[in-house]
Amino acid sequence: MSKEIGITSKKSEDFSEWYTQVVIKAQLADYAPVKGLIVLRPYGYSIWEFLKSSVDQKLKATGHENAFLPVLIPESLLSREATHFAGFTPEVFWVTYSGDSEIGDRLALRPTSETLAYSMYSKWIKSWRDLPLKINFWNSALRAEIKATKPFLRTSEFLWQEGHTVHAEKEEAENEVTSILEMYRKTVEEELAIPVILGKKSDKEKFVGAIYTTTMESIMPDGKALQMGTSHFLGQNFSKPFDVKFLDRQNVETFAWQTSWGISWRLIGALIMVHGDDKGLVLPPRVAPIQAVIIPIYSSQEDKDSVLNKASEIKENISKGGIRVHLDSRDEFTPGYKFHDWEMKGVPLRIEIGPKDLSKNKVVLARRDNMKKTDVAFEVLVDGTINALNDIQSDLFARAKTILSSKTKDVTEFSQFKKEIENGMFVRSPWCGSQKCEETIKEDTGADIRVIPFDAKSSEFPCIVCKSPSKTTAMFARGY
Repeated sequence: MSKEIGITSKKSEDFSEWYTQVVIKAQLADYAPVKGLIVLRPYGYSIWEFLKSSVDQKLKATGHENAFLPVLIPESLLSREATHFAGFTPEVFWVTYSGDSEIGDRLALRPTSETLAYSMYSKWIKSWRDLPLKINFWNSALRAEIKATKPFLRTSEFLWQEGHTVHAEKEEAENEVTSILEMYRKTVEEELAIPVILGKKSDKEKFVGAIYTTTMESIMPDGKALQMGTSHFLGQNFSKPFDVKFLDRQNVETFAWQTSWGISWRLIGALIMVHGDDKGLVLPPRVAPIQAVIIPIYSSQEDKDSVLNKASEIKENISKGGIRVHLDSRDEFTPGYKFHDWEMKGVPLRIEIGPKDLSKNKVVLARRDNMKKTDVAFEVLVDGTINALNDIQSDLFARAKTILSSKTKDVTEFSQFKKEIENGMFVRSPWCGSQKCEETIKEDTGADIRVIPFDAKSSEFPCIVCKSPSKTTAMFARGY
């Protein structure tokens, strides 16, 4: 990676190198001494904090509570749900020593928390009065990603939230699955400005141990799909091996119905890829740690004093309007350097003010997304800033929606299917429902079924592979 100050790779020419440079040079994260791990820097963590705060508020408003789980899980506990655990075995980190002493039962560094949470739930739940139990955990998970690592997208440890709920009725549990996915959609589309497709995973791609998995998927500019979040209906697949049962209203012992769901800092990776440009990050205002940065411009001490005084006044007024604003008063850097620095960090709006602007009672607003500049009078600056930020948010979503639409193709012939996958497209094709055909597609093209949309209909065309009558239409793509 180049050590020059700015972004030196073009997004359209070397997407992978461009992405890595944005992560490092915009000071979102850096590589840790251990392969597969990253260090989240304050700027990157602040974006995660905005996402976390937004989701946390939504969860608490719907009756969910936060709790904490330890990171170590005994192997004997994991093996109680063997099928589920087998899906994670290749990725598990094991603790086998305590100091110099070998421990008896190996301890897994948490790849996911179903087994640990449900062993506790079985102790806490006794009666229908204890239900529903709706707990969320903000923590990290560890999965051995050592070969094809990429910051935020594939790392051996990642930040996420994982919700685990228990219900007395199957219908209530399934409603939970649906409502959580919709909550995720609103967060991603309305705050990150990234459009998604909602639906179910195929049986082959569903979460191990789930009855079914619902998902939201999006396509990245390089033509690879990204799973943005999932919500799983577990049925009684975990309540039975972990004895999560209760006495119902008729005093009959009954196994509970369960769900689990989660999103991770992978969303930050999506944010970078979808909105970023050759200058660096482009942040949607609703998740930007700094929504507007004020750049004072002066060449003499006299100008400096008057400009900085007005800039401080502007900052105070804009802050009162609920805008996250920063005044860059660093003397050691030129205004031009500051422009490029904040552009690389993706701050949505730049406010420029110099002596000439003071004399005209106005500032210059520069949008990060389209680089357009507008003069705005002092007296309407707060409203002008709010309006500009709202326009940036909606324009970013509209642009991303155009990308999704342009990269989605309807294909009914396998020869054309292969070409479109190679071209980095989200391909919507008829499918017979056979896992054999699904595996054939994977072997021949590297593409998976990313999502079977909720609104998918049976096609008049036969299956894209075997030409048997199709049962549905599915969205295929190569993925991260």
